[in-house]
Amino acid sequence: MRILFTGGSGKAGRHVCRYLRDQGHRVVNVDLKPLEEPGIDNLIADITDSGAMFNVMTSYADFDELESGTGVPAFDAVVHFAAVPRILINPDHETFRVNTIGTYNVIEAAVKLGIRKVVFASSETTYGVCFADGVADPDYLPVDEEHDTNPMDSYGLSKVVNEKTGRAFQRRSGFDIYGLRIGNVMEPHEYARFPGFFADPGCRRRNLFSYIDARDLGQIVHLCLKADGLGFQIFNAGNDTNSVNLPAREIAERFFPGVPVNADLGENEALYSNRKIKDVLGFEEEHNWRKYVTDEGV
Repeated sequence: MRILFTGGSGKAGRHVCRYLRDQGHRVVNVDLKPLEEPGIDNLIADITDSGAMFNVMTSYADFDELESGTGVPAFDAVVHFAAVPRILINPDHETFRVNTIGTYNVIEAAVKLGIRKVVFASSETTYGVCFADGVADPDYLPVDEEHDTNPMDSYGLSKVVNEKTGRAFQRRSGFDIYGLRIGNVMEPHEYARFPGFFADPGCRRRNLFSYIDARDLGQIVHLCLKADGLGFQIFNAGNDTNSVNLPAREIAERFFPGVPVNADLGENEALYSNRKIKDVLGFEEEHNWRKYVTDEGV
């Protein structure tokens, strides 16, 4: 596939771009700074500029595409990760503006140009626990895609709006538009942090104890690109287990007392449910933290 990828220079994006490249796809990264990675093309553009998004989606990837003399090849898919990545980087209004306007521009351009597959990054923060003012409980555990989305922060709110944007364009077009509520992304070197999580498991509460290995996130995006005909879908993107070395039931009882548990949990099953990506997309995690970390260290 020929894939336009926004935000490929970011923490999660660079791993997903590499994964897609390694699967044999041509990846064009659109970002404010290039990804210096062999086999990945780059275009510098701002997602908040609507004209720029139409332009990059009708652009050559690199000089080799001039050789055929048949014009600009079409993109098969758009993967949209570009965003202000959390609160407390930019002022709240700017976080909301960039994330919502940028997502509207990207999806509008893709749909109006006839690109029939769009995958976009939503977030675990939509559930309203991560960036809550004070301690917030989920309505139930494990948290699945049917859970209410009710954040109180500019970032989580921007992601809720983006999901509505994707749904509206899917209804208009009939194309496949899938949103990923991405959990706390872990790069390979960050497994060195896990012994600290074990010593202070409460530090993972705001993330619902979730994590997603950046390489497994690449697999999830690839599965989305291969899955046709699903219309509009939202998927939690998380690994199979929790990010601390405690049984799932103990985590629930210690850190979410009184919150209903609505499923028979496996011993270490993630409280941030990834059952849907397994059942619908066939996700099989490759990077469980236990492959890299012991209770004592990496």
